[in-house]
Amino acid sequence: MKLWLPYQETFLHELLRLSGLGDLDPLQACRGTDHCINLPDYRCRDCHGDFFYCKDCMIASHQHNPLHRLEFWNGTHFVRQSLRELGLRIQLGHRSGTQCFNPSPAHNDDFIVLDISGVHSVALNFCNCETALPHFIQLLRFQWYPATTTFPKSAATFRMLEYFQMLSFESKRSVFEFYRTISRLTDNTGILTLKDRYDVILRVVRQWRHLRSLKRAGRGHDPEGILSTKEGECAILCPACPQPGKNLPEDWKAAPPHIRWLYGKFVAADANFRMDRLNKSSEESDPSLSSGWLYFVEQSKFKVIIDTFAHLPQEKSTCVSHNAVNLADTKEARGKAATGIGTIDCARHNFKLPTSVGDLQRGESRYVNMDYFFFQSMRHDPEMIVLNVSYDIACQWSRNLKTRVVAYGNAVNFDFQNKIITYLVPKFHLAAHILRCQTRYSFNLMKGMGRTDGEAVERGWANINPAASSTREMGPGSRRDTLDDHFGDWNWKKEYHLGPALLKKLKAAIEEREKHVDDFNELQLAVASSAATWQAEVEAWEEDSSLTNPFESTVKTMSQAKVRLALVQAEAAELERGIDHALHPDVPPSVLISVGLDLEDQHNSLRRRIEMWGKIQQLYIPTVVRLRMADSARLADQEEPASEIRLYLPSEITSRYPSISVNATLRTYEWELRTAQASDSLNDMRHHLRLSTHLWGFKDRFIRGQRANTRSRGVINNVKAKITMSKNRYNAAHAAMLALSPGLNKGTEWKNVFRVLQNEDIRAIKDGLEGESEGRRTLSWIWKTHQVAGEDNDEGLIDATRIEWCRARARANRWTEEVQLLREEMCRVLAFLDWQAAWWEERVDRRVDLDPASAAGVRAYAHRQAALRREMRSNFLGMWTADPELLYTEISAVATSQPSIPPPVIGEPSSAFRVSITPPPA
Repeated sequence: MKLWLPYQETFLHELLRLSGLGDLDPLQACRGTDHCINLPDYRCRDCHGDFFYCKDCMIASHQHNPLHRLEFWNGTHFVRQSLRELGLRIQLGHRSGTQCFNPSPAHNDDFIVLDISGVHSVALNFCNCETALPHFIQLLRFQWYPATTTFPKSAATFRMLEYFQMLSFESKRSVFEFYRTISRLTDNTGILTLKDRYDVILRVVRQWRHLRSLKRAGRGHDPEGILSTKEGECAILCPACPQPGKNLPEDWKAAPPHIRWLYGKFVAADANFRMDRLNKSSEESDPSLSSGWLYFVEQSKFKVIIDTFAHLPQEKSTCVSHNAVNLADTKEARGKAATGIGTIDCARHNFKLPTSVGDLQRGESRYVNMDYFFFQSMRHDPEMIVLNVSYDIACQWSRNLKTRVVAYGNAVNFDFQNKIITYLVPKFHLAAHILRCQTRYSFNLMKGMGRTDGEAVERGWANINPAASSTREMGPGSRRDTLDDHFGDWNWKKEYHLGPALLKKLKAAIEEREKHVDDFNELQLAVASSAATWQAEVEAWEEDSSLTNPFESTVKTMSQAKVRLALVQAEAAELERGIDHALHPDVPPSVLISVGLDLEDQHNSLRRRIEMWGKIQQLYIPTVVRLRMADSARLADQEEPASEIRLYLPSEITSRYPSISVNATLRTYEWELRTAQASDSLNDMRHHLRLSTHLWGFKDRFIRGQRANTRSRGVINNVKAKITMSKNRYNAAHAAMLALSPGLNKGTEWKNVFRVLQNEDIRAIKDGLEGESEGRRTLSWIWKTHQVAGEDNDEGLIDATRIEWCRARARANRWTEEVQLLREEMCRVLAFLDWQAAWWEERVDRRVDLDPASAAGVRAYAHRQAALRREMRSNFLGMWTADPELLYTEISAVATSQPSIPPPVIGEPSSAFRVSITPPPA
């Protein structure tokens, strides 16, 4: 922008220059034809370039552009003029260059045409010959959409309808705003009086949306006609979701139990109270053009269901006070015909499902609404066996679902006997539920979920919500037709973005899978003695959720009083250990080093004890005499604080004075004791981190008032001090081990167990790094060292470690499943596009009742759609096979006794349990 500022004057004058004749010589003859001698005093605002022509040449050059806007030079400035004013007449019903012998002028010779360039008045002739077609058909073949079928007086160009439809998809602009825009393009001064055609554009836009959906669904290729359209038949399906008969292998129902989850359907239910509708118009005066053919349910049957089962009792929440349940009937509904809409979406790819949307009356707590939407959407996939159903109040909605289905009787057809249904709560919403729900309805913990989050439907609301301001003012039919069209466009955009979207997800999933599998394997080694038992428990729960949930704690929570008592006892034990360290002239080397370590932790002990210990140290390390003399000379007459007196243990001497030799036995003793010190420090740190987590939770839940909060913070600060003490003790031990290990030939393997301790490593077992969600959370290495849950640890720590082991296993398995699901979905997308191309090709010659020209158009459109699907397939396949390693890397089963699943071959028929797998190209 700064580079442009010096040129703003130049740009301004260039714009002003266009208001005049520019380089045109006023006496120069028109160059429209070779022999024209007229003055060029007209120019076109819509043609490219600054060309001037005379009246006759301008008319001749605009026979096929009758809506261009002209300007006439009156000697001082340009004034607007239309081609109609110049005498251009438009002849319909005849090919270009052919003459109509019986033209019929439009009504009052003033036909209004709506276009993206403005509102135009044109002179129009209809053909009135013996073979003439009806006027509205003549307009359609000119690509002008008539306002009515009887004596049309106005029309909208196809170009304008296409433009507005796309504009409304991307910006959610209303028809009124668009009409005001083209009105101002026609006249932005208020001088002209324009005929109001707002009602015309409302009508033709709605018809246009409807016809385009029928056309793209192939309804024009059905010999039985439009009225034979079935419910949901015009909806755009998700190519990546399992679609029996379209993108699944023939043997998919025979899949072994351990991979049956690969053929599960993920759906998400939700309600949106922003998409309400005011009580305007009625079904009788404003019916829908598509009676349940797209995404909204068919209204007559839905109304019967609502009227019949509205008396079902309201169920109060047993989880938390979900507003969608307990407060729904208190929502403001005055003056509203619908308080919002409910929907059932594809939970992994965010597609609207056929016949899955409907209006709500006083909230979604009237489960009959959401029940009906769910079962109506599921009726299109009756063969599906595995269903994963996400809903933010699934814990309540699912409780009596089977009972309600029985009450609905024949109104709902759904066979629970042949279904495996898992109910879940979306990840973002799960934290608002009670602890029991957080484990029983979690995508992160349930087998076969991959990395599905269940929040896809919320992302769909973000797209459609801006349209609420206009749709709430519509009649019932107009609103449903408009939203149906928006949902269809949303699905289509999702479909052609599947190629890069799935590839991006697969790359990220493979990286995350490797990280979390390694993370789990480290923890597995640390708890090897207990892992087999835990694995058996968690696998049993995965098969039967009625068993004890391994993700829930089985240890009674400690009270704050018990925590205080534990801290006091720990402090007493430390003091007691300090008092019992007796010294003797015959102290062996091991005791010498052990007591030295104790003194390092107790620099406030009496100087006399340090001096006595130092005299004994001189017997084993004579060189310390010279070192202490150097310290005395450095300090001169100053007295060194006891806490700063250097003890000169072997590790310190080795580190600070490499040339001084220290007895190998002493160094070995210190190494062994330092190893134990590091291990004890980590144990203490883990214990106090667990106490800290409990205390913070206890404080948030139960502590109220300043006095109680002050006391609680005092206990918490005490625990934090203990954590810091453990950190310092570990760092001292680690530094000593670094100094001792080279001389003792200890190698580097010990560093894998006792790592460098960073501040971000000191975190609770349930805490990840900043910004990490539960599914991406990594475990600090301090919880993955050997014997974390050994016999010396308390029962609470063992329980917490067990739960974290289960969660780490779940994270590794979910990411592994995600890679498997994504590869299977890639296969399904390609298979679906193959099926769809063949479906269109089969419709090429189905219509035998049309005239030759119409039949040719039907065939051409079917060929075009088939070719488009094959091009999409080729594009996706090329994109996905650019990196063969992403597609063919073997996936091993993680932390499970089930056999591994070989990767599917992208580009071949989808089957995850075939016997042989084609290897990647060399």
